[in-house]
Amino acid sequence: MSVSVKKEDLQRYHGKDTWFPLRHVSADSEVQGKVHIELRLSEVITDSGVVCHKLATRVLECQGLPIVNGQCDPYAAVSLLGPSRSEAKKTKVKRKTNNPQFDETFYFEVTRPLSHTKRQFDVEEEGVDKLALRVDLWNASNLKFGDEFLGGVRVPLRALGQAGVHDAWYFLQPRDNGGKPVKVDELGSLRLNIVYTEDHVFPSDHYGPLRDLMLTSANVKPVSASAAHILGEVCREKQEAAIPLVRLFLHYGNILPFLSAVAHAEVNRTQDPNTIFRGNSLTSKCIDETMKLAGNHYLQVTLRSMIDEICTDHKPCEIDPVKLKESENLETNRENLRQYVDRIFNMITTSGVRCPTVMCDIFFSLRESAATRFEVDQDVRYTAVSSFIFLRFFAPAILSPNLFQLRPHHPDPATSRTLTLISKTIQTLGSLAKSKSASFKETYMAAFYDYFNEQKYGDAVKNFLDLISSSGRWNQKSIETPIMLKEGFMIKRAQGRNRFGMKNFKKRWFRLTNHEFTYHKTKGEGALCRIPIENILAVERLEEESFKMKNMFQVIQPERALYIQANNCVEARDWIDILTKVSQCNRKRLSTYHPSAYLNGHWLCCKMSADTEPGCTPCTGGLPANIQLDVDGDREAERIYCLFSTYMDKLVNMQEACGSRSVYDGPEQEEYSCFLIDDPRETYKTLRVIISSVQTLEQQHTKYKRDMFRKTKIGSQ
Repeated sequence: MSVSVKKEDLQRYHGKDTWFPLRHVSADSEVQGKVHIELRLSEVITDSGVVCHKLATRVLECQGLPIVNGQCDPYAAVSLLGPSRSEAKKTKVKRKTNNPQFDETFYFEVTRPLSHTKRQFDVEEEGVDKLALRVDLWNASNLKFGDEFLGGVRVPLRALGQAGVHDAWYFLQPRDNGGKPVKVDELGSLRLNIVYTEDHVFPSDHYGPLRDLMLTSANVKPVSASAAHILGEVCREKQEAAIPLVRLFLHYGNILPFLSAVAHAEVNRTQDPNTIFRGNSLTSKCIDETMKLAGNHYLQVTLRSMIDEICTDHKPCEIDPVKLKESENLETNRENLRQYVDRIFNMITTSGVRCPTVMCDIFFSLRESAATRFEVDQDVRYTAVSSFIFLRFFAPAILSPNLFQLRPHHPDPATSRTLTLISKTIQTLGSLAKSKSASFKETYMAAFYDYFNEQKYGDAVKNFLDLISSSGRWNQKSIETPIMLKEGFMIKRAQGRNRFGMKNFKKRWFRLTNHEFTYHKTKGEGALCRIPIENILAVERLEEESFKMKNMFQVIQPERALYIQANNCVEARDWIDILTKVSQCNRKRLSTYHPSAYLNGHWLCCKMSADTEPGCTPCTGGLPANIQLDVDGDREAERIYCLFSTYMDKLVNMQEACGSRSVYDGPEQEEYSCFLIDDPRETYKTLRVIISSVQTLEQQHTKYKRDMFRKTKIGSQ
């Protein structure tokens, strides 16, 4: 059974809950594609001098035909329908294409001389309008069941009109149901909420003034007077504004300045550090949307395997005694749940190296703004970040994995309950609340949380938050103490040595902070060598042939490369990942490198003799989590225009509110009090430019629709 809605009806159902009747699905009813047909009616004089009419039917091409069982070998069957008439002719089969070019013409006799026997067929001139042309598309099949129907179209000959010529595209239609009609109420109905968006996007130059106005929002003082902030003020839901804003700013690389500006303004308006970023403000919604877009790959590599295991294994994890089944054991369920929580917690807190750069930069900005605003509260620098990464990113993804592309469908009720319990626990672990048990309303959750009342969990969260909020374009002086990211014993090759020999390799204690990479003779001793993070130009694997040693990598500096051997391949990958992560925003990062060492006066990889020779292989380019988003900047600008146009009344009201506040300090009118206006004069200036830009685009849209209406021809492609 299925529900079908015509495209022209979609706008009528937009944003509404509607009941649609279910209908039977048959192979002949599921069609797609279109066909291009040309008809021409011509007069023909017979040998006896009698005039009759012939119809020339030209089947030019089809587009978008369905692929049946992995193949599409289409042909067209053309027939003339009328009283006692069913002539049929076929085109050649076009192999392996669902966009066939036929360009074949067939001729049909439409009117015949009256000398013909009337019992066979006799149509006068006025009878032509009763005829119709039928074009059916078929897939030529080698199976014994016969050819598959792809769709058809019926064209009445009255479409020829006075000119006797008709050239048009037609959407293919299902085959007529010759059987008994099915009553709609026998199959039931399905309730759907349809959201339909149709964007008419102009060339890029049309959006220049509006786009520039939006992209300079971060530079406007105060930021509440910027065009982007005003969009959030006039929209009914902040999410409406956040989606196109984030996509536009991400596309043009301006997301960090904008989010830093609006977040800083919100932090300064916050009075209680415990409520920081807890509301559904424009800042919160924009950061949520940024994490969804930029963090999708990060979620996949961090959580997907574990979510798949939970949904597949169906281990009982119910810990509410009231909901416990008779066959289940409470302690066993608690242990199952504890193991799941422990494993997911470890996956999250060890994933910091994979966190996308744009998210790290945003978290650093949040951390700095919060720490500056609430200097006394030592934990606010953590809670400002955890309120997003745990509360709005990981916890919702665990709770509803289908909404974050972690699972194709919503989990079954039992699994959904397990994911709910895990999500609650992870959310509380990440919150760093003073009293963890008190944060649960349910006594069974408070009791279960006792498993995690250990300092190691709090330390792991803080280390994770330190890592994801300090890497990127940070200023070293802004962080009071270096954050230790990774340490351990490895073997390094002495720098500057040219001779081959094991005596050049020594075991050293390596230590990486967000400031520098150092190695020591042993743990606790002074550093033998210090490499500032900004001096790391690339971190890449070193081919085994260089020193006949496995698990080697190189840390490339301006003067030389440091060659290091890790204990195993996993350890080598971890070091490469984290070193790449902390250095990937360095301005002088290399684009190429040498995958082998420089020995005996030449590079082993490219055989070049100069040790300063540029690399011969492209660098791996950082972590896979830093992906380029496929965003159409003009389309997002069009959507922003549509929002401003929809809420034009509010823009005018906001303009009036600015004027009112500029000249009157008394109580405000109720309709003006809903707007956040810090500087009426600057806000008024921005509003004036917004309204002018929107009106200009409105005129262009009106002209476009008028021209389209005038030029559009029924049957054109």
